[in-house]
Amino acid sequence: MSEDRASLRYMTAEPAGDYPAAAQEMIQVRGEAAVAVPVAEYQRLRALERIASPQELEDAEVEATLAAHREWVAAGRPGEVSQEEAAAELLGSQ
Repeated sequence: MSEDRASLRYMTAEPAGDYPAAAQEMIQVRGEAAVAVPVAEYQRLRALERIASPQELEDAEVEATLAAHREWVAAGRPGEVSQEEAAAELLGSQ
């Protein structure tokens, strides 16, 4: 039995949890960071998205936003600018 087939034999319906960092492959898609995941995991997430309630989808969006913020803080807030710089950029005063 091939290694792939052997690993499929031990799959469960339990949530996969977070992938270890070494198992994630960061890529760029249209200028945004993305993570390559197994197709089966992608299909499972899409199915969950289809059957989730609107409140569950909103809760997931909030959690994803908070997780992104925690990662940004942990990375030392890359790209952070002062309030004055942000206002100048937003108002076109640069």
